[in-house]
Amino acid sequence: MSHKIVRLPTVKELTGLSRSTIYLRISKNEFPAPISLGGRAVGWLEGDVNDWLAEKVEASRSAK
Repeated sequence: MSHKIVRLPTVKELTGLSRSTIYLRISKNEFPAPISLGGRAVGWLEGDVNDWLAEKVEASRSAK
């Protein structure tokens, strides 16, 4: 698993989701939660975001 931390602009670029959609899905436990980097800074583990994306791709292909 990757321990590389990615910040919100990168998460938005990877997922195609807006900031508000990302945080809405986090509140519904439908997206990986960020980790605190101190102060008001947060980031996501790149591996968690990639795993989430892989699950979405798999779900969309198995639904057909």
